[in-house]
Amino acid sequence: MKQFSGKVIKKNVPKAVVVKVDSFVEHPIYKKRVKRSQKYLVHDEMGAKVGNIVTFKEVRPISKKKKFKITAIVDKNQ
Repeated sequence: MKQFSGKVIKKNVPKAVVVKVDSFVEHPIYKKRVKRSQKYLVHDEMGAKVGNIVTFKEVRPISKKKKFKITAIVDKNQ
């Protein structure tokens, strides 16, 4: 089961948020670390707000695009 942590960047529907996860990968030729980011649509029953740092895990499909669920709100910036 995959588990990630990221920052909530958008809350547009009542029980879903968009979370941005940043990661670093090494360039295959130049060996420099490059920052990559990916956005996930995450099911939210804990009431996360924009700017919060959350951890979420992979669960069964909840809808067409939601396959992750928030497990904890790590940092409340508001």
